[in-house]
Amino acid sequence: MYGVVTRNPDEVAWDDFDRAFYEVKDVTGRSAEPLPDAVNMVSCFGDNAAADAEPSLVPVDDQGRPATRERTYFDWAYICPTREEYREGLLEIIDDCVAVNEDVRLDDVGFPRPEYCRCDVCEAAFAESEYDDRFAWRAAVITDFVADATAHIPGKTYLTCYPDPYPGHLYERAGLDLEALEAHVDEFVVPLYDMAYETTYWLEVIAKGFQSQLDIPFSIELYAIDIELENLRKATEVASAYANDVYFGYEASNARATLRRMKADAREGVSHGDPSR
Repeated sequence: MYGVVTRNPDEVAWDDFDRAFYEVKDVTGRSAEPLPDAVNMVSCFGDNAAADAEPSLVPVDDQGRPATRERTYFDWAYICPTREEYREGLLEIIDDCVAVNEDVRLDDVGFPRPEYCRCDVCEAAFAESEYDDRFAWRAAVITDFVADATAHIPGKTYLTCYPDPYPGHLYERAGLDLEALEAHVDEFVVPLYDMAYETTYWLEVIAKGFQSQLDIPFSIELYAIDIELENLRKATEVASAYANDVYFGYEASNARATLRRMKADAREGVSHGDPSR
């Protein structure tokens, strides 16, 4: 099954795709009305606008350095996952989504990096918790949020994962306990983005890693903007060998052209190998 991830409402109806994900809230803080014919996506703890409006919501490390896009490693600003009022706002957005489509994708869930967060709220919550290990406490914070969110989602819940399948890495990096989350999530989505896909061995390695780690279905999201069709076709074939479904991010026209080429090749029996062999 093939799908598209888009910010353009008209693209969700293209019949080349079996499923469409529509960004209702993205990492910039931009919001849009949910669509009934798409799986609506909510960026949970990535939010530039909220961070700019209320800097006290931004996670900090033990030196007080905020997790904002001005710092190394961060492409957007984060919001601390312990902030109850912000979490309640996310649940309200999810409620708006399920009012028109019962399926929802949760994006940007987790702490920003292993050293976060050391804000006053997190320090107090950790001290008052039952946990002696900070990583275990962080994982409980994230699992509790996902459990709360999925309680509001009557349909299928998708959860985006950072593309690192090495055992323990997602747990330490973001607080994602995959085994615990599997009780609440129907499908994980792993973005494997590249600007060219000129080689795909790395894509296969990461995909195989997730296949080995997970007991529930996972899908792969490929980057589609300005990718050569032949390269995107090859990446799609590799991803399809391991993932439940393949989704294309942010250029529906290129994704559509790739799928049409794949269908044409299948009908014609075209081989892309050496014709002399």
